[in-house]
Amino acid sequence: MAQGARRTVGQIVVVVVLAVAVAAFLSVAAARHGFFDLQVYRGALVWWARDGGELYDYLRPGTQYGFTYPPFAALLMLPMAYLPWHAAIVVSVVAGVATSAVLIWWLLDPVSRRAGWTRWFAFAVALCLAAAFEPMRETINFGQVNTLLLFLVAMDLLRLLPGGSRWAGIGIGLATAIKLTPGIFIVYLLVTGRIRAAVTAVAAATGATVLAAALFPDASREFWTTALWNTGRVGELAFVSNQSLRGVVARLDPTSPSTVAWLALVAATVAFWVWRSRAAVSAGNEAAGLALTGAVMCLVSPVTWVHHLVWLLPALLLLVEGAVAAPSRSRRRRLLLAAAIVGYGFLISRIVWAWEKDFTGLDGFVFSNTYVWISLALLALLPVRGAVRADGPAASVVEPSGVAQLDQAERRTPAGQRHLIGRPLTVR
Repeated sequence: MAQGARRTVGQIVVVVVLAVAVAAFLSVAAARHGFFDLQVYRGALVWWARDGGELYDYLRPGTQYGFTYPPFAALLMLPMAYLPWHAAIVVSVVAGVATSAVLIWWLLDPVSRRAGWTRWFAFAVALCLAAAFEPMRETINFGQVNTLLLFLVAMDLLRLLPGGSRWAGIGIGLATAIKLTPGIFIVYLLVTGRIRAAVTAVAAATGATVLAAALFPDASREFWTTALWNTGRVGELAFVSNQSLRGVVARLDPTSPSTVAWLALVAATVAFWVWRSRAAVSAGNEAAGLALTGAVMCLVSPVTWVHHLVWLLPALLLLVEGAVAAPSRSRRRRLLLAAAIVGYGFLISRIVWAWEKDFTGLDGFVFSNTYVWISLALLALLPVRGAVRADGPAASVVEPSGVAQLDQAERRTPAGQRHLIGRPLTVR
């Protein structure tokens, strides 16, 4: 057997063994949520579209949970009201898996090419590892929309929309109209100087919202005047699944969490994020901007359930990319790989759930907030500088994503020379 064939057979064996190991791990560790959130969405849509009820009056029987998204999300989900339950599950799972796979390919493939890895093998290994990633498996098991929103934002920021930068902001605007929290990416565009893209995002979000209001005026009035402000519909702030700064503060004093302390933490975190995001953009590293903003969104949102932490996936992939780009056997490579492994290890472990019933004491404070500490560490330590390499007479900036994204026209070198950045690059 030729060496190449033996290598391929070996890689197939590794993927099969890893897939079996992940399946065994999931059979033991993964919670079975029975597509709970999907049941809420579909139940509300059936109640509204087929039974004549009000969309935001619906509560899943025996719970306090109802439809919490804007009317534009209801418009996109409306076909679900006419699908059989099992067909709705199939659509949800396929959409979640497909958007996750495409996102992983976008971020990982340039790393594979640069490192000389077999591309299909690296992709297959990453998919297996993503299946064990708790936020990802929770998103699929709940029937959530997190991967779709991340897909839209990443497609926008990584300039993968048809027409390139001309349409920058569209994906972010649509994601914001579906669920309000991705609106922080509009702030990201503003603080990093992309005014045109920010205006486009606002226009897209506004247009989608106005469309939904024109089609469903009663539901829109109810959402914007009442349902949006009814925080009791989203769940208990101190619940251990709430891995945001608000959750940390609430678990310190569940009966009377300090709003002032939370706002102070949010202000400090946002200020730090603005500084790091500007550094990433000045280095031409839009992928790091995506990762940093995803992490800060999880931190400052009042409620960040564990499944929302899929927004940390780009940061973990960029740690791996930074390690690959570092010199072989260097201290930097070891540290970045260790950070990726430790972060991923905790984020598949369900460690916070061990303190679900009692999060008091020092151990409760430390371990019930484990995912918050990971989000903070990624925000603080994720490498943001792109690698510069020479391509003939002009030096080109190669970001960790391998995709040239920014609209900056030029940058001066210390010698006063200029070179273009943001142009398409061939990574060799």
